[in-house]
Amino acid sequence: MSDQQAASGPDVATMTIGILGGTGDQGRGLARRFALAGNPVIIGSRSPERAVAAAQALGADLGIRGMANPDAAAAADLVIVAVPWDGHGDLLKSLAEPLAGKIVIDCVNPLGFDQRGCYRLGVPEGSAAQQAAAVLPGSVVVGAFHHVSAILLLDPEVASIDLDVLVLGDDRPATDLVQALAARLPGARGVYAGRLRNCGQVEAFTANLVSINRRYKAHAGLRVTDV
Repeated sequence: MSDQQAASGPDVATMTIGILGGTGDQGRGLARRFALAGNPVIIGSRSPERAVAAAQALGADLGIRGMANPDAAAAADLVIVAVPWDGHGDLLKSLAEPLAGKIVIDCVNPLGFDQRGCYRLGVPEGSAAQQAAAVLPGSVVVGAFHHVSAILLLDPEVASIDLDVLVLGDDRPATDLVQALAARLPGARGVYAGRLRNCGQVEAFTANLVSINRRYKAHAGLRVTDV
């Protein structure tokens, strides 16, 4: 599947996107943008009531639905994991059955905070995405959307997001599809950035962006040159 085919075909444009942890800022921001792009979107949460409330708060006209995480995982064609790092592995392990056979996009950044700022947390598997792959053997895991500002995603005054989305994975058709999905966000571009084993440094770089944003009071993203 080429990038052009993935971008123009119904595989991406009509896919129902489930967002686990969709009640958080990142999840709600991605839900809003993909719904505006025309994709059916389901927000998932441990609490179905919270999921429904988050969906309604984003705007009834967007048609976003809210469900419990297992129901969202089962109903979606493709799932984005935007849950807090704490409990990431346990949640995905519990959803292995409804996620089997699906592309799972992990955008979780294992980060800690102390008086000196933000820093990367160690992950035995190497990264959150690799942990997801370990507990979801029946799914195709892709790492992406790590560096997209939730504030910009949720801001109705921001029509276009000026950034590249780094896409990592071991399955070429899946990474092509996720690149095309990223391009559905106005101003964004999906850029293949390596195998899933390289996701650790991508997740960790979020700590650097947090430092940049704090120093310059910005919502910095990434652009890859000469590609």
